[in-house]
Amino acid sequence: MSVAPAGVVKATVHSSVSEIGREAWDACNADANPFTSHAFLSALEDSGCVGGRTGWRPRHLSALDDAGATVGVMPLYLKNHSQGEYVFDHAWAEAYIRAGGRYYPKLQGAVPFTPATGPRLLVRPDQPVEAIRTALASAAVTLCERSGASSLHVTFLPEAEQRLLGELGFLRRQDQQYWWANPGYATFDDFLGDLSSGRRKTIRRERREAQAGLDIVALTGAELREEHWDAFFAFYMDTGARKWGSPYLTRLFFSLLSERMADRVLLLMARRDGRWIAGALNVVGPDSLYGRNWGCVEDVPFLHFELCYYQAIEHAIARRLSRVEAGAQGEHKIARGYLPSPVYSAHYIADERLRAPVAAYLEQERPAVAAEMEILAAEYSPFRGVQG
Repeated sequence: MSVAPAGVVKATVHSSVSEIGREAWDACNADANPFTSHAFLSALEDSGCVGGRTGWRPRHLSALDDAGATVGVMPLYLKNHSQGEYVFDHAWAEAYIRAGGRYYPKLQGAVPFTPATGPRLLVRPDQPVEAIRTALASAAVTLCERSGASSLHVTFLPEAEQRLLGELGFLRRQDQQYWWANPGYATFDDFLGDLSSGRRKTIRRERREAQAGLDIVALTGAELREEHWDAFFAFYMDTGARKWGSPYLTRLFFSLLSERMADRVLLLMARRDGRWIAGALNVVGPDSLYGRNWGCVEDVPFLHFELCYYQAIEHAIARRLSRVEAGAQGEHKIARGYLPSPVYSAHYIADERLRAPVAAYLEQERPAVAAEMEILAAEYSPFRGVQG
């Protein structure tokens, strides 16, 4: 299916990233974001996490120049629910349905099940970036209208992309996550040295108690084996079933992730007496460490903090990464050095009857979120010289 906006390029809709091809796709993933790589997105598709009856139907866009070469791509899905997104629009859907509208299907420009900021309008670096981003966005709106979708939601995109979409008529939304920033620490103790004395003592105590009697193992690249993924999947399923009821990722996904991008995976595992009891999955980007999934089969005090937050900080320092993005939610992260940071989304709503009230709501929500971030950082920051 072709959705050709006026101007620079022709845009085509694809039912899988394989139709576009790894080389063409990754040539547009200029900043090498791991989640918008062909390897990650194809692992989701080939493992059955998306497609089929999951409610995530790939409708990826490719932008082509006059010679037929791919100059831009956009990860895009046609959805019949709002699960696995982490930018919540359930209230919008309910209000529209009560008013007699049909909210689903909708289009989602995102990486499924991955609340991590990254490009959504991907452009080959030798091309006019703004023009092709605009063409991709216009093509996505055209696809929204032609497919009968109520709306188009582009989530966890960079602020510059959100600003561009805002200029094209999308509604802008801001939320927050908790990120750890690295100003150039050489060791974990350097980080602790920037904290208040009370927080230093607390973190050291938590780490001692979490590590007592355990082996903590970091696995990446060729060190990753199927036995590790078997254990981690058990942790993931147990924790996911208790939190969400139906975990999103399949066992095959983790094998494909390891097969296709093992050097971008950091799996932190805890073992007691030779038995794996807990693990945390991280994905390594060019400048960030992304905390993704956690699970355990034994309740150990503070082990979640150790594997998900403190070990992540240690490895980010060792790799000289600028930050750790610890995923969605969790004000408890602030006390561990992860401060509120803005995340962005943009929303195109076709029906003015829904668009107007959502726009009014977002006008109130944005300053409220910004104010909350300031208050949380000021009152609860663990860093010296900041009240908390």
